[in-house]
Amino acid sequence: MRIAVIGAGVVGTATAFELTRDGHEVTVYERRGTVAEEASFASGALVAAGWTAPWTQPERCVHMPWSSRHDGMQLARLPRGGEWRWLWRWLQSGKGIHQTEQHRQMHQWVRYSQERLQAITEELKLDHDRSQGMIVLWRTAREAELARPSLQQLKDLDIAFRELSPEQARALEPALSTDTPLHGAVELGGEAAANCREFALSIRAEAQHMGCRFVFNTSVKAMDARGPGGVALQLAAANAPSSLEDDRPRFDAVVVCAGVHSTALLQPLGLRVPLRPVYSHSLSAAVREPLDAPASAVLDAGHGVSIARLGLRVRVAGGCEFGSPPGQLSKATLRRLYNVLADWFPGAVRLGGPRGSVQEWCGAQATLPDGSPLLGTTRLPGVWLNLGHGSAGWSMACGTARALADQMSGATPGIDLTSSSPLRFGV
Repeated sequence: MRIAVIGAGVVGTATAFELTRDGHEVTVYERRGTVAEEASFASGALVAAGWTAPWTQPERCVHMPWSSRHDGMQLARLPRGGEWRWLWRWLQSGKGIHQTEQHRQMHQWVRYSQERLQAITEELKLDHDRSQGMIVLWRTAREAELARPSLQQLKDLDIAFRELSPEQARALEPALSTDTPLHGAVELGGEAAANCREFALSIRAEAQHMGCRFVFNTSVKAMDARGPGGVALQLAAANAPSSLEDDRPRFDAVVVCAGVHSTALLQPLGLRVPLRPVYSHSLSAAVREPLDAPASAVLDAGHGVSIARLGLRVRVAGGCEFGSPPGQLSKATLRRLYNVLADWFPGAVRLGGPRGSVQEWCGAQATLPDGSPLLGTTRLPGVWLNLGHGSAGWSMACGTARALADQMSGATPGIDLTSSSPLRFGV
């Protein structure tokens, strides 16, 4: 088939790679100048199955702008209009059996994607920063107790883990500060951390080598799925008018992977997707002294902050903010990232001086109220979706790309897609 992929974040690029590999003629449209320039640019690096567990949150929670708490979702401002309903649905899907089922599905997706990421990397001998094994840190006995349901869920799903004493955790990560209280930890195995943007650049090159076409600095302004000749796209190059109607390219199918920008494309077609941007932050800095830096990846369960070693740099990521102005960094969230890094790995990175270079970043995660991605065909022939991965976009990217490619080729995916069907929202 002739297939267009809209969006060249890591999800869109992985989708294009898998479809091209299956023999389809694929064209990718991206409004930026290269791949992974927006939500995939400096996202958290974790890909380990199990890291998404609700380690210290029995249920989802939302905190008002004046709250100093950092667990759950932080509101940057009071919600407006339909945002209240979205937040209510998001809260309800994170309670009781709904939360248990949602995290079961997410764990399965992350494990499936972890296996696919490793298979692609090894088969193609890709060169991107990655590491094996991670540990989840508990500062207090209370945090360890709150994690018990999550550990049971990992056990039920046959996801390997090992509980560690403080001494065992420090043996795995010798640079952990002895001044910061450590009650215990959990070790998760397999591929743990990987550089999202490096991987996206690598598979873009592989896809191009197989014949995939990438069209950068070009926005898709509209789609028309009404005609008999497939789906037509209205394009606009940067600083140029939209294409004329009779010049619109047509495709047998279009896969929308445009993150938070997808709603504007789908709504005129009558496909209303309840996507909302939820903002996460990260900081990346050069390693100052390897012996003082993490060997792989750790997750501070209480603060919801990850610290991962990516080659000669350390990536610290966290935060879950609703209603923030696009592109505006949160000083409070960044301060928390710096503080957690200093707690566990003081002196690990260069924060100043002539060789110091810290990259502070904020990205919009396209999030659905029930937490599962939208994957598969819509009620409009030829319009397919791979979006709404929330905070686990990088962790799910390779798995959702492979599963969608299987669907489009008529093969049976290696994972159950029932919970990810766009039809659950009437799309």
